[in-house]
Amino acid sequence: MTEEALAYAETIWKFMQTGHTPVAADLMLVFGTNDLRVATVAAEFYREGLAPLVLTTGGIAHHGDLLATPWDRPEAVIFAEEMIRCGVPEDRILIEPSATNTAENVRFARALIETRGGSPPRNAVVVVKPFMQRRVRATMAVHWPELPYTLASWHSSFAGYCTPDLPPGKVLNIMLGDLQRLRVYAERGWSAAQPIPDAVRVAFERLVELGYRDHLIRDTI
Repeated sequence: MTEEALAYAETIWKFMQTGHTPVAADLMLVFGTNDLRVATVAAEFYREGLAPLVLTTGGIAHHGDLLATPWDRPEAVIFAEEMIRCGVPEDRILIEPSATNTAENVRFARALIETRGGSPPRNAVVVVKPFMQRRVRATMAVHWPELPYTLASWHSSFAGYCTPDLPPGKVLNIMLGDLQRLRVYAERGWSAAQPIPDAVRVAFERLVELGYRDHLIRDTI
């Protein structure tokens, strides 16, 4: 990856995060993805007392694309197992194993909480990979607007986030797709509009010109 591409990637990386400071809550929502570090960090947050109850959400999705995982079981199950391995009591974890996109993560998690009965959570902390924060915020605004929450991830630069399993090119393609979906999904009513700064729009357009388009919705570029 060129220095130009890395600089533009960092611009988008910073925008995709919301700058929330996690606040202790009744419920921790942990969104499944292809990065198991989300579950490991969520377990750390649990041990720090950020929430007494955890709900992992995510099914088996994305076969054959950039978000595909090596697992043949739901992301929510894999994440729950990782959190238990890291010291979270099994009876403190609820599992939602069917969601295949961000809106379903929110809707199905909400339904599970509501069918469980008892008092609804007064607030939540939502644990996601860093560059998923803004997309989750846009989705929560439509699908669970009355729930106060903060977003939680680990702190990293774009380059620092990448690993051999999640190399820069792959992560950048996924991140550009997520950025594009902020606009497209808002237009379709699936999430709330997120104003895109000029510098972020320029970075997106230039990176698409450079060929990072593997996760884009092709007819909406």
